[in-house]
Amino acid sequence: MDGDERWITIDGRRWRRSDPSIPEPLRKELVAELMAARRAVAAANRSGDADQLADARARVHAAKLALGERGTPWWDEPDDASLRTRADAAIRALARHRLPDRTICPSDAARVIGGSGWRRTMDLVRSVAADLAEQQMIDVMQRGEVVTGREWRGPVRLRSRADTPSG
Repeated sequence: MDGDERWITIDGRRWRRSDPSIPEPLRKELVAELMAARRAVAAANRSGDADQLADARARVHAAKLALGERGTPWWDEPDDASLRTRADAAIRALARHRLPDRTICPSDAARVIGGSGWRRTMDLVRSVAADLAEQQMIDVMQRGEVVTGREWRGPVRLRSRADTPSG
């Protein structure tokens, strides 16, 4: 990819483009979450609520990380730490966007971070999901019930905890 295709210039400022390997439906969800988070930042600024502002800024950061607009550039070969960071952000942003009544599949986050080779990131995504569940940031669901620990097998869904910050 040409270096100029990695960037977009708006009002004279250069910004990193979103990762083009993100499937379009998931990219649209992440952009919608980013826009909702930006509106939440504006509302928190107007209200003067520092906790709401911190949460809203964390939501913006998570969405931008998931989109590949922050963190390790999407065109560079990622290491395990950068993949974990981006998987964490993708899980949080997608699950937050689908509140209050929908969940995500771990493969959604894998598709965001892994491009066409998303299947090889599934173990990492499931590990990140287990970490987030231990931190009580998300619930891991199986057959409609919350499962605990790290040893769940088979298909699971991930649900954001509405009462926790998205950061």
